[in-house]
Amino acid sequence: MLHTSCLRSAVRSGACARGALAQRYVLRLYSSAVAGTPLSVPITLPNGTTYTQPTGLFIDGDFVPSADNRTTEVADPSTELPIARVFKAGAADVERAVAAAKRAFESSWATADPEVRAKCLFRLADLVEQHADTLAAIESMDNGKSLECSRGDVALVSKYLRSCGGWADKLYGNVIDTGKEHFAYSVREPLGVCGQIIPWNFPLLMWSWKIGPALVTGNTVVLKPAETTPLSALYAAQLCKEAGVPAGVVNIVPGSGRVIGEALCKHPDVKKIAFTGSTATGRTIMKNAADTVKKVTLELGGKSPNIVFADADLDKAVRSIAHGIFYNSGEVCCAGSRVYIQDSVYDEVLEKFRQYTAGIKVGNPFDPDTFQGAQTSQKQLDKILDYVKRGEEEGARVVIGGKRRGAKGYFVEPTIFADVREDMQIVKDEIFGPIVTVSKFSTVDDVVHKANDSQYGLAAGIHTKDVNKAVAVSRRLKAGTIWINTYNAFHQSVPFGGFGQSGIGREMGAAALENYTQVKSVRMAIDAPEF
Repeated sequence: MLHTSCLRSAVRSGACARGALAQRYVLRLYSSAVAGTPLSVPITLPNGTTYTQPTGLFIDGDFVPSADNRTTEVADPSTELPIARVFKAGAADVERAVAAAKRAFESSWATADPEVRAKCLFRLADLVEQHADTLAAIESMDNGKSLECSRGDVALVSKYLRSCGGWADKLYGNVIDTGKEHFAYSVREPLGVCGQIIPWNFPLLMWSWKIGPALVTGNTVVLKPAETTPLSALYAAQLCKEAGVPAGVVNIVPGSGRVIGEALCKHPDVKKIAFTGSTATGRTIMKNAADTVKKVTLELGGKSPNIVFADADLDKAVRSIAHGIFYNSGEVCCAGSRVYIQDSVYDEVLEKFRQYTAGIKVGNPFDPDTFQGAQTSQKQLDKILDYVKRGEEEGARVVIGGKRRGAKGYFVEPTIFADVREDMQIVKDEIFGPIVTVSKFSTVDDVVHKANDSQYGLAAGIHTKDVNKAVAVSRRLKAGTIWINTYNAFHQSVPFGGFGQSGIGREMGAAALENYTQVKSVRMAIDAPEF
């Protein structure tokens, strides 16, 4: 937080140092700081770059304090030190945001030419690219993930927003032949105000997966970022404004999941809820949205199998299974957290996997050699270490890892468990960390049965040189995404979502647009012409 004495000094020197424009900016900071927490603060990133971080709620095109002026502290998971204080929204702020979004929807946004929405999204994608280094650094500082992972996230964000813009004039309806006495057709229309709730593991990426399809189809949004990782969503909000997105179309309200989530789910003017997070919370979302019969899409948990057949390129398979579980510090809903290796190559692959894992660098997210950064919170670190203890108590063997790394920051060693049974908690439960279980199998039927023995069905991996086997096994696996000879290979045009308790609906691709539109049918009687 800025001290008022520093701000007064800045005001006195602002005109000399940077001219009248800079002085007006500093005066705005000063006036907001005098009243309490400022609406933006300068932050120096670990790489030495300084940027201005918005800290207010983003409602109706402006950053504003919360109605009760409550704030919450955001910390760096790799150092455990505070980054900034941001305003914390409450139920009254949800009312303000929903009202702004409703006004924007009922103005010209929903009925504007598709080109208008396309241009906004194209400009937003360009701005994300221009600010890519800052956005990636914010993600690594706020979430704890390595800069390598953050850069991958930001690259997909810009690609996806641009892809969404391309759909603006391709939301086709149908002409329906119902006979010569009627003319019938259908059109797709936006829903209205959409409530969106995103998680802490991919803050900016999930922001784009929600914002992009909602905006291109003519909806407006009230989005709640995770309470622990709100910084990139707020920074990106100002890019929306710069891109020409009208006031009220995008609103960002950081705050408690229970308070904000419940308010959005129960609000009669919110027509849809999109949620990414745990399956347990997803169930609560559905219940809270039921009274007003909202459209609900859920991208939930997973316990995804990753299968290595004996005929695979084993070195390539090892790299893929390591990437599948240790990417993003294991905090990935579709992580390949259950590895199955065919018995004839089990010992060989397990040893190769151990050696590869031993070479993974864990530590400072801003070190260019780091692949695995910090876990996002003390709570998540404690949960992971508790599962390590449980696994050992259940009789599983720790091949490598299993301990906290260092005394400062939420770092944990990448961990491999072998000699596991299918009924162990570490095999059944979603741990959401860099912990993987390794089992052996003998036949296709054997591994398909084990892979499908889960309440989840988000993703799966298959590693084999036999294309016939790959296709046949992929047809039998109950999962929304199957990766063959790769893992975590996302593309903006490929739909992503789960089977079973891994969710409802799809992100990305044409399928995502269905989540944000409704079908209207029109049938008009035609009198037979007289000649």
